[in-house]
Amino acid sequence: MKDFNGCIVYLVGGSSGIGLAAAKLLAARGAHVMIFARNRERLEAAGKEIQGRVRDAGQRVSFAAMDVSDPEQTRSVLSAAAAEFGAPHVLINAAGRAYPRRFQDVTPAQFFETLAINLHGIWHAVQTLAPHMKAQGGLIVNVASLAGLIGVFGYTDYCASKFGVVGLSEALRSELKPSNIRVLVLCPPDTDTPGFQEENKTKPIETRAVSGGTAMRPEAVAEALVRGMEKERFLIIPGLGNRLAYLVKRLWPGLIFGVMDRTIRKVQSRPTPAP
Repeated sequence: MKDFNGCIVYLVGGSSGIGLAAAKLLAARGAHVMIFARNRERLEAAGKEIQGRVRDAGQRVSFAAMDVSDPEQTRSVLSAAAAEFGAPHVLINAAGRAYPRRFQDVTPAQFFETLAINLHGIWHAVQTLAPHMKAQGGLIVNVASLAGLIGVFGYTDYCASKFGVVGLSEALRSELKPSNIRVLVLCPPDTDTPGFQEENKTKPIETRAVSGGTAMRPEAVAEALVRGMEKERFLIIPGLGNRLAYLVKRLWPGLIFGVMDRTIRKVQSRPTPAP
């Protein structure tokens, strides 16, 4: 994918955050863009932002409301989009959410909902659209997380879903390659999105300490995503420090675990502030 001019791009979860930033960037590269999300008002506002970034008057921008955790709704909406807007050359699955809590505080309902949105949603979208893409080939990008490569305190349900996205993407890479469909996976670190602001409301102190650092801007993540798409790099990890962290985790996992364990012990040893 060296040139996105004239390509049809679908972004599931494209009304905010990384999805919206990627949609605007690809529109500026000449792509026809269709975004999907649950909230129609946000979709309308995002559609106007994307329309403002097109480089040619002939480019099309559209949107449709959809709950990706609902398999029947996903199948219906995406099938209609493929018939009316055209089958996508690029599908980016960016819908997701996190509510960090300690493992014992994660209810079964939260666990199942996290899987339904973060993992099952990608399954539903790919299963619906892959048959439409096979005739022309294309590119599928599934958005996981750095927490889909390195387990993080407070993110047990989220890590389970995002590790699943990486595994699903690896298997799909092999299965869809004969149909000339390339599958990539994006693993961003903490990113300053509306979802990240929600995460901070429930984040344990240990999670804050382990995460540390400054969250990336969604625009920077989107730029790394597009560069990875151009090179068809299977694993896209924005930021040199994050790529090094993953490399250390692969080669010397005990080192990463040791650093995190020491950080967590340090935080837990502090006196609990008086109410």
